[in-house]
Amino acid sequence: MAKKGKRLNKAYEGIDRGADYALDEAVRLIKSNTTVKFDETLEIAMNLGVDPRHADQNVRGVVSLPNGTGKSVRVAVFAKGAKAEEAQAAGADIVGAEDLQEQVQKGQIDFDRCIATPDMMPVVGRLGKILGPRGLMPNPKLGTVTNDVTEAVQAAKGGQVEFRAEKAGLVHAGVGRLSFSEEALVQNVTAFVDAIVKAKPSGAKGTYIKKVALSSTMGPGLKVEVGSLSAASA
Repeated sequence: MAKKGKRLNKAYEGIDRGADYALDEAVRLIKSNTTVKFDETLEIAMNLGVDPRHADQNVRGVVSLPNGTGKSVRVAVFAKGAKAEEAQAAGADIVGAEDLQEQVQKGQIDFDRCIATPDMMPVVGRLGKILGPRGLMPNPKLGTVTNDVTEAVQAAKGGQVEFRAEKAGLVHAGVGRLSFSEEALVQNVTAFVDAIVKAKPSGAKGTYIKKVALSSTMGPGLKVEVGSLSAASA
């Protein structure tokens, strides 16, 4: 087993890795134990009682975090004419149509979120094998295939987070920066968990939220009491 370095050993000080912490206590400990010089992201990992291989157990959606993510998001929009102008006015970083398609096909993917107007989907559809595996394919269920490009761009840049259950029912996401206040981080975590609860699929049986853990980018993970998550949102 690899030995932990001095930095990580210091991060573990005062933390019981076998304990389940209340949400606010977990956030406090993670903030107070950061040992790096950059602004780390607070990350959440949830183990859900679903099997995403079954269509009726898929968990996917978006949530707008009340205090944003603290991350700069580059947004690309597939649109033409007036909608392209609207996207640019809304703050989209990249706007195009067939020209943007060609860039993506060449591997020039300099964006974090992708939005498209419905009339552009025949063009975007050809990029499924490129954008799909990266989680960038526009999807009407996620609000990224829409004629309201202003709202979509502003949501993407304002702290909207996509989530999707992976193998073994795992969901993970960044929910803010450690420079945020404890209250702001608790609010973000609570909003994310609430979105997961609302996205509970019809095929989910038994315990839905099995385990939850919080960690910083370079720090140790802390197990969170599932009960404290619902208490925080009450």
